[in-house]
Amino acid sequence: MGMSTLDREGHEAAEILSRARLTVDPALRTAVGSLPESMRRIAGYHFGWLNADGSPAYGDAGKAIRPALVLAAAHALGGQPGPAAPAAAAVELVHNFTLLHDDVIDRDATRRHRPAAWAVFGTDDAILAGDALQALAFRLLTEDTHPAANRAATRLAECVIELCDGQHADSEFERRADVSLNECLAMAEAKTGALLGCACALGALYAGADDTTADALDAFGRQVGLAFQLIDDLIGIWGDAVVTGKPVGADLAARKKSLPVVAALRSGTLAGAELARIYVGGDPLSTDDVVRAAEAIERAGGRDWAQAQACDRMAGAIDHLSAVVPDGVAAGDLLALAELVTRRNR
Repeated sequence: MGMSTLDREGHEAAEILSRARLTVDPALRTAVGSLPESMRRIAGYHFGWLNADGSPAYGDAGKAIRPALVLAAAHALGGQPGPAAPAAAAVELVHNFTLLHDDVIDRDATRRHRPAAWAVFGTDDAILAGDALQALAFRLLTEDTHPAANRAATRLAECVIELCDGQHADSEFERRADVSLNECLAMAEAKTGALLGCACALGALYAGADDTTADALDAFGRQVGLAFQLIDDLIGIWGDAVVTGKPVGADLAARKKSLPVVAALRSGTLAGAELARIYVGGDPLSTDDVVRAAEAIERAGGRDWAQAQACDRMAGAIDHLSAVVPDGVAAGDLLALAELVTRRNR
């Protein structure tokens, strides 16, 4: 039997991610290897390269979607992957800095199918390792002799500030009962879309593009990022922990105002009102309440809304991309990665 379209697209995206890893990993490993031993061991553990005792490991280092977007954006505009490798590695370092900190903030004890770094090394050391990864990202760009390196560093710095603002809003929403959908979408764009957009913009800059073109690719990445967050929120409620490597229902247990939750709370339905009653209080939800909350979100239309929004955001992303890369062949890698993001189902 022939390969289905979905299988073929998935295989294509896997090849793109694999090529990105081959291009980016040397710079990434060299950068992490330059850290003091204490930080190097924590970062190496987080990336899946080391066990907790410092011995070699061959764990999951993540999908590398963000560095792949840097390289794909450069390729779409006629650039080569090699010169863009430092920018791609810098984006991946920033992403992993946020993961180390997010796990501490959210108290998520599992990351990539094994204990999170803070659960192994302690909260303080995990935070410090995250700080070190962020510093490494900017050192890569400031030491890079590429003509676009300075502009890339500025964009990445602005992105990190936006990421922090998005994380602050995410944490603040847990203490508020009146979060609007627009506020929640703005938070998701800052927390997730900003870095995907920045990755695409950096790829454009390293291909020699002007700021207008970089802005269009930033907008493409942001819309893909929103679709990514919508799907991620859905997976967080209805996914498979065996596949994701993260506990399902943890966000519900913590009463997080994820996008499907806020859509349900704002639905004006009886199920939305039921969800509001479940979410009242400060202690983590029980296992039974997590199940009840998930059922209420679905009955209130939160699940369907999030799925429809993900599709709409993807359509918007393609509009931004086609405005500056009208050639579908040139845009192929970017489109394949965007499809990978939105076709995740577990």
